[in-house]
Amino acid sequence: MNSLSIFTLAVGLWLLVNGILHDLFVLRSEYGKQYNRDLLRLLMDGHIMITCGLMLLISVSGISGNASWAYYISGAACISILIYCAMIFPFLKSVVTILLNAGLLVFLVINFLNR
Repeated sequence: MNSLSIFTLAVGLWLLVNGILHDLFVLRSEYGKQYNRDLLRLLMDGHIMITCGLMLLISVSGISGNASWAYYISGAACISILIYCAMIFPFLKSVVTILLNAGLLVFLVINFLNR
């Protein structure tokens, strides 16, 4: 594994774990006591993180092998999370998630162009 694949793995795990924890805490909160639109929206927030984290984890082996598909999937996941973070920024300042995904996206583009 090279440094880019390790960074991709770390960011993927960050998103996956935070998405799972987010959903667990939502379900244990007052919102989790009744199925309604607020609960569904909050659970979808966690599922966005889980899905993008899984996309990054799936692409780790491809990044190690320098496969184009892995760069595309990883880039799409990073862009998706950055858009999501921009949309929720007025309510939740996810600075670490923004920095991790922006950094990974920059490294993905640099490595993709230099391969």
